Amino acid sequence: MSVAWQTVADYVRSLGLDAWMVGGAVRDELLRRPVKDTDFVVPGFGFDELKRVLAEHGHVEDLVVGGQNVGVRLYPRDASVRALAPAGVEFAPPRIEESTGPGRHDFEIVADGSIPLEQDMERRDFTINAIAKRLSTGEVLDPLDGRGDLERRLLRTTGPTSFRDDPLRIVRGLRFVSELDLDADEQTLAQMREWAPHVALVSGERIGGGLAADSRGELSKLLLGARPAKALRLARDTGVLTVVLPEYEAAIGFDQATRWHEHPLDEHHFVAVQAAADAGANLAVRLALLLHDLGKPAAAWRDDRGRLHYYANPALGMRAHEEIGAEIASNVLTRLRYPTELRARVRRIVREHGFSPPEGDEPVRARRFLRTQGAALARDLVVHKEADLRGKGRPVNEDLERLERFRDLLEAERESPYRVADLAVDGDDLMALGYREGPELGRALERLLDDVVADPARNRRDWLEARAVELLAA
Repeated sequence: MSVAWQTVADYVRSLGLDAWMVGGAVRDELLRRPVKDTDFVVPGFGFDELKRVLAEHGHVEDLVVGGQNVGVRLYPRDASVRALAPAGVEFAPPRIEESTGPGRHDFEIVADGSIPLEQDMERRDFTINAIAKRLSTGEVLDPLDGRGDLERRLLRTTGPTSFRDDPLRIVRGLRFVSELDLDADEQTLAQMREWAPHVALVSGERIGGGLAADSRGELSKLLLGARPAKALRLARDTGVLTVVLPEYEAAIGFDQATRWHEHPLDEHHFVAVQAAADAGANLAVRLALLLHDLGKPAAAWRDDRGRLHYYANPALGMRAHEEIGAEIASNVLTRLRYPTELRARVRRIVREHGFSPPEGDEPVRARRFLRTQGAALARDLVVHKEADLRGKGRPVNEDLERLERFRDLLEAERESPYRVADLAVDGDDLMALGYREGPELGRALERLLDDVVADPARNRRDWLEARAVELLAA
């Protein structure tokens, strides 16, 4: 457990409640992984009594699930603890749930201090999350052998209705496969296949990203795990993938029919996403790799010699797969409620991912790339390109060496001027020479930047002013 959450646990212990740490926090502690947050179950206390007791220690808010009060969120009066848990600390009586329909909120929930803690464990999603630890003694309650499943690296549901009760649990299970390198047992696999269509009932933000910049749904967590390819293959093989991403229907098993690719399209994506994970790439790059070639089936056409192409399809207004793929990516991320900035970034990566690094040492190409893309996007595109190359399933050593040289060039040329803000003159300087504020001024600054990118030695006030006068007179 991290120092921060150990401090929170010590604080909860000091309250004198018979509190049990439950769920993912216990799992992560057993795996010696950082504990990011934790919840507490307090047997023997009903909702009202728990609320009254905790109100003595700070501000309390009701925890509501399906329109029913199931617990309390405490914002401690102790400022040091509140700083460590700004979202509050959650306490709840044991509870049982019974599904009454297909939706997340279609539950009959009973929260009562008299319910045995074992029953509270049994209503959870997976055995690895159905473990509780008593704060006062360190005693561990593990009625479903979750610890054994952790040792066996086994993903197992707590019962046959787990996915019926909340279909999002299927995607969460896939996330655990990626994060913890688990294998689902046969019963869990059968349940995934049976209930996969019901994932369509889950809201986009719970699967994807959520509109808040710092919120991440299960798909994002899956991609950010250590073994995303393993989880994505399982999603494909159980039918979950095409429920979450119907755009994958045409990609599964799609033969790219080219010497540049050994894998079918879906497998190429999975291998590329895994390469990005191995390289520690950010979420935008991993999302882009998951989606980047989904435009290929629509863009594909054969020439008179029967060769398959994904560029300049005459029937689609000469559109290439990158352009179509960027639209697909944008639609997917909008449906899954990803933040606008992230959607735009992924769309741009997909749209530009077909770039080719120069053959040799050409600093001007690097500066032009930085000028067009900006430093952050240029870096993402190179990381994406490397993973894309590694996902081809054929020897790519020469391509990777060329890309590495281009990466080094980009890093070196970041010190060169490639933005309007880098110019030795600005708009006020040009207006002093006779330019008017407006589009003409903007075009002039862009022309000056083109000149400077071509030759950074030109980025001198005297040269730029003379060039600006020349442009004004033209």
